[in-house]
Amino acid sequence: MQYLSVAHIAKKWKLSERSVRNYCAEGKIPGAFLTGKTWNIPADAQKPPRKNKANEPSNVAYRLKTEKQSRLSGGIYHKVQIELTFNSNHMEGSTLTHEQTRHIFETSTIGITDQSVNVDDIIETANHFRCIDSIIDRAHAALSENYIKELYLLLKSGTGDSRKDWFAVGEYKNRPNEVGGMETTLPENVHKEMQSLLSAYLAKATKSLEDILDFHVRFERIHPFQDGNGRVGRLIMFKECLKYGIVPFIIEDALKLFYYRGLKEWGCENGYLTDTCLTAQDKFKTYLDYFRIGY
Repeated sequence: MQYLSVAHIAKKWKLSERSVRNYCAEGKIPGAFLTGKTWNIPADAQKPPRKNKANEPSNVAYRLKTEKQSRLSGGIYHKVQIELTFNSNHMEGSTLTHEQTRHIFETSTIGITDQSVNVDDIIETANHFRCIDSIIDRAHAALSENYIKELYLLLKSGTGDSRKDWFAVGEYKNRPNEVGGMETTLPENVHKEMQSLLSAYLAKATKSLEDILDFHVRFERIHPFQDGNGRVGRLIMFKECLKYGIVPFIIEDALKLFYYRGLKEWGCENGYLTDTCLTAQDKFKTYLDYFRIGY
């Protein structure tokens, strides 16, 4: 019998090495065994099937929706609003602290500080809370161009950018832009590429984490809006995880550089982004465990 390494199998199955190790540890790959700390996997082993959760109710989505409706304080809904908003905005340069973000959510006011605060940071924080409400309410709806534009409009409404005619808040970009020094889709091609992206994604009846990550990377490479693409893209990932019964996740500041590397390397080495998101997912599971929510 010929045996292969975790790295070889991960490349063969287009999975992260972490996922392959998990399959081995869970006994999902017959014949795999450890030598010291190294897994030996039969060369003819078959990739374990993913569990189809498309028709299973999501405990996380249900709890978020019920807590949102009741405006329960101190639960998972409260936690998600603060953590997702603070981290996603902070990644894009917001100067608001975690405590200020929490204060805005809980009191609809901003605490007085001895430092100047960017008004747009405050507006976009309040708007991001509304975006999260929207993805919870629409968790099980199919993605569409109109809905993605609606999220962008919610995020940027009332900001300084919204008063610029050329900025086109709520619509696709009018001017070319870059992300991380890399060129993105030109404005005249955005509509066509977004249609193609959504068509390919929606053609699959169920979605895996890998499918959601692949959509996210392609969305970010198109960069359809003048600004706010990262935040809209991460909101979409969270929504789609809720829809397909996948534990959602929040990319925290400590994972930011790993996340950016994963976006850049996707297609050559998918494991970077996958492992980063699995790490974030593990953190989110600690929240679910604390609030006693099954997943």
